[in-house]
Amino acid sequence: MMNMPPVTKNLIIINLLFFLAKLVAVRYGVDLDNLLGLHFFLAPDFSFYQFFTYMFMHGGVTHILFNMFAVWMFGRVMESYWGSRRFLLYYVVCGLGAGLVQEGVQYVQYLWQGLGAYDTVNIGYTVISMGDYLNRWTTIGASGAVYGILLAFGMSFPNERLFIFPLPVPIKAKFFVIGYAAIELLSALGNSGDGVAHFAHLGGMIFGLLLILYWRRNSGGGYYGNRSSTTERLKKWFVGGRGRFSSYRKPKMNVSMGARKDDYEYNARKKAEAEEIDHILEKVRKSGYTSLTEEEKRKLFDASQR
Repeated sequence: MMNMPPVTKNLIIINLLFFLAKLVAVRYGVDLDNLLGLHFFLAPDFSFYQFFTYMFMHGGVTHILFNMFAVWMFGRVMESYWGSRRFLLYYVVCGLGAGLVQEGVQYVQYLWQGLGAYDTVNIGYTVISMGDYLNRWTTIGASGAVYGILLAFGMSFPNERLFIFPLPVPIKAKFFVIGYAAIELLSALGNSGDGVAHFAHLGGMIFGLLLILYWRRNSGGGYYGNRSSTTERLKKWFVGGRGRFSSYRKPKMNVSMGARKDDYEYNARKKAEAEEIDHILEKVRKSGYTSLTEEEKRKLFDASQR
């Protein structure tokens, strides 16, 4: 946790705190899933704040462990790669997008089943009001944001090899992401009734893709774009798309000899730093992010925060 980027670390901590709060609240008769989970927008218990809070609620230990492991494994890489502010924005957009897609799918289901024409629903062992029935359509979990992170990792490091249990051989990240998306799509269309919001997972990936394409279009090829200069493209990735290392502004020169010496030392130092980052980025291009030492990862992360 000590060497983890701040947003990744705080997201994991916040999710764990919400999960512990849920366990404690149950003892006092408070259902935080109902209060903070995302309800269908036509349900009586729906509130707009739930679009944010639902991302921090989880159904059980397995649910939160899987999601937080994925945030730790892939989120810390993407935060170091993009910088904290861009990563946090991406995470929130994917989570909100997943919630919006889930709401849309539920609305289609509501119309398809013609539920608007009924006041009550027979759920097999009893009859409940339509309002109580719709309140049961509740979505919780960070999975939408997590699937967005998986997509970003696959697009950023498509040829990075991952060991995925139970596969006996490593698989490239791009095939891992494509496989996951295909499984989610088939599961969603299969209507398995497993209680998993498969369309929300796809929604997180779709909104993540749209945001990445937007960044690409508005950064002159700096994000997932122009392949003519890989090193320059990677520079822009790590410093927020502004190319700070390739074209920094030289300080103005004063008349005094002392000032010229200071300017010379400043430029020499910045040039050395830029060359060191170039060397690290070239290593990323050839061998992948995981080939870097902890010190090299720290230097890239520090550069992304400037």
